[in-house]
Amino acid sequence: MTPTLFGRIQTRLFVLGTVGVLWTILLGPFLLLFTEASLRDVYRRSFFTLFLVAIIGTVVWEPIYHLLQQFRWEKDWPALLGFVTIVNEGIVVFPLSGAAAAPFFVHFVTTWLVAFLFVNGPMRVPFIRWRFAGGRLA
Repeated sequence: MTPTLFGRIQTRLFVLGTVGVLWTILLGPFLLLFTEASLRDVYRRSFFTLFLVAIIGTVVWEPIYHLLQQFRWEKDWPALLGFVTIVNEGIVVFPLSGAAAAPFFVHFVTTWLVAFLFVNGPMRVPFIRWRFAGGRLA
């Protein structure tokens, strides 16, 4: 089934709030390799970036994606187009995050990949009905 707008928003917030947070916690110490900032500052910037992705993605990008999908026959993106949306979201979030380029790039891209792979793989196991409920979790 094609995810509904509400289902896509719910899935995005759930995945960023669980998988994204866990990945950010694990990745934080490795981001110190790309900056002179303290671990506290790295976590502060990383979680702020995650927050921006969640808010901007939910408020701005998901409605735009949903509108564009209405022009497609299936009313959904192929996985490759869903993956390519990393570019436009990164372009918008980077200047707002205030993070240095290298730590931002490493955190943003790896978090995006982990979330993308989770939604297109393991998420389907514990949430068996997720696909049939238009992407809604509840």
